[in-house]
This record gives sequence, C-alpha cells and structure tokens, in this order.
Amino acid sequence: MSATIIRNARIVNEGQIIEGDVLIQNGRIEKIGANIHAVATEFDAQGHFLLPGIIDDQVHFREPGLTHKGTIASESRSAVAGGVTTYIEQPNTKPAATTRELLEDKFAIAARDSYANYSFNMGASNDNIEDLLRADYSTFSGIKVFMGSSTGNMLVDDLRVLERIFSELPHLIITHCEDEATIRENLAHYQARYGDDIPMIYHPEIRSEEACYLSSSSAVELAKRHNTRLHIYHISTGAETALFENTIPLSEKRITAEACIHHLWFSDEDYAEKGSFIKWNPAVKTALDREQIWKALLDGRIDVIATDHAPHTREEKIAPYTSAPSGGPLVQHAVQAMFDFVAQGKISIEQVVEKMCHNPAILFRIKDRGYIREGYHADLTLVDPASPYTVSSGNILSKCGWSPFEGHQFKSTIRATWVNGNLVWNGQKVHEQRSAQRLEFLTFG
Repeated sequence: MSATIIRNARIVNEGQIIEGDVLIQNGRIEKIGANIHAVATEFDAQGHFLLPGIIDDQVHFREPGLTHKGTIASESRSAVAGGVTTYIEQPNTKPAATTRELLEDKFAIAARDSYANYSFNMGASNDNIEDLLRADYSTFSGIKVFMGSSTGNMLVDDLRVLERIFSELPHLIITHCEDEATIRENLAHYQARYGDDIPMIYHPEIRSEEACYLSSSSAVELAKRHNTRLHIYHISTGAETALFENTIPLSEKRITAEACIHHLWFSDEDYAEKGSFIKWNPAVKTALDREQIWKALLDGRIDVIATDHAPHTREEKIAPYTSAPSGGPLVQHAVQAMFDFVAQGKISIEQVVEKMCHNPAILFRIKDRGYIREGYHADLTLVDPASPYTVSSGNILSKCGWSPFEGHQFKSTIRATWVNGNLVWNGQKVHEQRSAQRLEFLTFG
C-alpha cells in the first residue's frame, strides 16, 4: 500500500483540535505533525475536521437470513459513507449467532464482503450457556443478552440462566433491557382497544418507562452482585440514567451505558409525522426523557453514542402496529446528526469524538483503534462542517432505501473515510477495494 499524507487538517483527538498533517504508511499512522515531508500521495483536507474513524458499537446488518433487509456488504457501504470505520454487529440474525460455529460463519462473510472493520457479539439464549462458557472471549466483542424481546426470538427470561450468565462468564455482558411481562400486559390493553392497528403514539406507552427501568435496574443489580462487566445498550428514559455513575474513569467502570442517535434526536411528538418510521425498541419517549439522556451523556454517566442501525423494508415498516417491525437505518447519517447538534451548541466536536471514537475503543478494549495516534490503524473520518447535505432516496446507501432523516438538510458532509489507510469513501462514492479487518481485543479482567 502506498503512503498517503493528509494535509491541512484540523485534527480532533483526545480533547484537542490541532492543525497539521497525518502520514499514513502500510495502513497505519506513521507520523502526525506540521509540514510532514515524505514521498506519498497527498490529500488536501482543506481545513476540515479529521476525526478518528467512528466506532459504532451496535448495528444490525441482517446477514445471514434477513438479507432482503440488508447485507454486511450493503450496510457496511452505508457505514463508510457516513464516516463509520468500525462496527459491532448483533446476533439476532437467522440463524441467531448463539454458537461459536454460527458466529464464525458471520466473521467469514465479513472477511469477504465488509467495507468497514468488524466484530460480532455472540447471542445468549435460555439454553446455550455451555456454548458461552466454552467460547474464546479474545476473539469477539461481547455476549448479547436480550432481557426483553426484540427482532428475533432471543429472549432470555430464565432467571437461573441470567444468574449463570452474570456470575460465570468472564466477558463483557451486553443487554437489551425491557421487561417482557410489562410489555405484554401493556400491549394486551391497547389491542383490546384498537386491535392490531394501534396508533403509533402509544408505542412508548406499550414499551414503557416502567418496562425499561425494571429490566435495566435488574441488570445493574445482577452486575453489582456478581462484579460483572455490563454494558446496557440504547438507554431511552430519564429514569434509567440514575442507574449509572460518573465518578471514576471509563477504563475502571464495571457498568456502562450507551445512548443512540434516535433517542437523542426524536421524541414522542414526532410520531404524528414519522409514524412507524421512528418505531424502535426501546421506544422513542418524551422530550423530557430526551433531555435527561442528553444530560447523562454530557456528564459522563452515559459513555457511548451508537446507532442501533436496523434496516427493514419500507413495505414492512408501513404495516399495522403489531406487524410493523421496530428499527431503522441510521449508520450513514449518525455523524452528520451529531454535527448538527454541534452547530446548535448542544455538544462539542471533542465530545463527539470522545463518545463515538475513544470511548467505544476503551469500553470494548479494541486494540490500536479509536484514536489518531502514531502506530495506530489509519481509520479516519473527514467532516466538512459547513457543506449542507440533504438526505434523499437517491443518496441513501442502505439496502432498504429509506431513512427517518429523509428530506432533512444536515449542515455537514462526510468528505472522506479511510479504513486501515485505504480511502474507501471520497465524498462521492465508495471505492470497491476492501481493506477491512477483524477487530482485535485486549483481555478483559
């Protein structure tokens, strides 16, 4: 691989913004400095912001078994166009990745097809504890536990199994937290009133604050009791934010949390316009919940920003409430959404990098990624903060072909994305030369 110098960049890294150049050699960052001299292809950053490649710790790329919605190839193309260089994909595919063999099948597909670096969570179920105990934890990102049912049939509701997962598995336990009994009771109430065509405004009443808090608090209690390393995905309520702390560095935390783009952007006021296109599990809730999530994100109780990218076809999404699946495509526009918040003064660019680059690398102990450092892999994202970009059906790369942001004009544009030193997105198209790598992890203690 030939050398590249990225010149005239505003480098955002480790709480600072500095102007300078970055020399890439053999897929790694060779040198960071001013006026670097080397024989290399030159790329003029034109004073735009150069970020470490975004690490999205929660995506659903739908392969195998659900490839009419998306594939590892199609969704990773969408990712790199959005500046996401690394993703962690979830196990609720068909078949679900609940054995080591099925997990490795997904790694094999990504090794062939992915445009972005990758790892996969192994799924827990009520009957695969022995497979989980025999797994090589150094080879994959974490163990996903659905403590509330979502897309796929992976609900873990056997309390004896949950006790064993939290007490016996020396790996990162990652949870989707919603109390299933509460959801079923709420759903029955609204079905009795409306049948299957429940108005979407009641989604956050069905998948309620109570359902989320009961499950999240249970997970936190289990983790504290067993000193488990726990990460809770997609916090959606203000009440849940009280479960997390900001008194110690992230590297020392045993219990961590994630916020997703849709819970930072939308509120229940948006159901009237967006309907099922903003139907997620857990549900988008009130504007007050959204502000409390923002507060916890900014004060360090919530550690990571992710997407929960989960494409479904447009036809699936417009079905009646009980049939319309939850989830939507977000990976292509997550960085631009956060830069809109930067323009509003809601968050700084340095904080965006902390929550989307540094912290996922720390939390998952990803080796040599998440920072712009000499010797690290050259995963880089170049953002022009002052070039408007309107989302339309013609520029959506996710296979499903729609976005909840369709018609919105973002204030920023992703000008370039490098994966392991290879320019995979030039602001116009995805380059077909793949250079993605399987993630390597430091050992959990």
